[in-house]
Amino acid sequence: MKKAVAILPKNLKILKELGEHLQLARLRRKLSAEQIAERTGLGRKTIHNIEQGSPTVAIGSYLQVLFVLGLEKDLSAVAAADPLGRRLQDAGIMTKNRVPKQSKKS
Repeated sequence: MKKAVAILPKNLKILKELGEHLQLARLRRKLSAEQIAERTGLGRKTIHNIEQGSPTVAIGSYLQVLFVLGLEKDLSAVAAADPLGRRLQDAGIMTKNRVPKQSKKS
């Protein structure tokens, strides 16, 4: 049995907005959800869940829809700029790659 991951309300809102954006992109292209399902190889219910912003749909399925809509490059732009990470890097405050090993107590 899979363990459910708790999704914060703020993140659920982001997924819902993503789903709405994908639905609007589909409608602007005058494509039906059935056409998207056929072109992605996903089920109609999965397309519906994506457009609802369901957190249970695999990110690969979201990517398939983005690809069919010609928007897959939008996903590669995520975190590309990373202004906070760059400021930390410039300040020399980067964390170590690994957490140090803890010694075993006998």
